[in-house]
Order: sequence, then C-alpha cells, then structure tokens
Amino acid sequence: QRQLVDSGGALVQPGGSLRLSCAASGITLDDYGIGWFRQAPGKAREGVSCISSRSKDINYADSVKGRFTISRDNAKNTVYLQMDSLKPEDTAVYYCAADMAGVCYLKPGTYDYWGQGTQVTVSS
Repeated sequence: QRQLVDSGGALVQPGGSLRLSCAASGITLDDYGIGWFRQAPGKAREGVSCISSRSKDINYADSVKGRFTISRDNAKNTVYLQMDSLKPEDTAVYYCAADMAGVCYLKPGTYDYWGQGTQVTVSS
C-alpha cells in the first residue's frame, strides 16, 4: 500500500521552531518530487516548499524563504520540513505530497499521493 504519513505539527510560540516529517510506505521517496503545502481556514491550499527527485531542485514560497528548510533522509525514506522563526500567519494544516514525475512544483494539482495533514498553530 502506497502511503504518506506526515507528522510533527504542534502548538508553538511565535519565533519558535518545528520539524515536520513525511514518511512513506510502498514508495521510495527519493524517486519522487516531494512538496509541502499548507491550508489555513477559509484559504486555498498553497505550496510552501518542494524538492525534486534526487534533490536536484529545491524551491520555497517567498513567504517562507530564509525560515524553512526542506531535506531528505533516504535511509529513513523520509522528507523533513524544518520551520524556524515561526509566525502566527504560518498557522495551518500542513500536508506533504509526492509527484511521480519527480519534479519540484509549488502547485498542488500535479501530485499523486498526499499525507493526511498535521496541524501547526503559532500563537502566544
């Protein structure tokens, strides 16, 4: 069974850090482009960061550049999203997604597999 499981969301104070994890079963994540997306209440799902297969390309939304870092641990078949200097506007449900074409896209329409989402709340 091909499945993504995202985790690591929590309540954190402004300026704090979190690391989200995207673990896979049934697929080898290094063969796939991986995207992180988020969706706040009443808003459309937006791309946060992506990494192509073999980590050739990495991209970030302007709103998170310099604060978020995407990375792979192939031994664990996991992709991480390190989030630093968190702001209240980062509050959302975060999803990871895998694209069979292996490309890094910040638009959600091309991805084949999705995690169930993990809640990130930034509040004092």
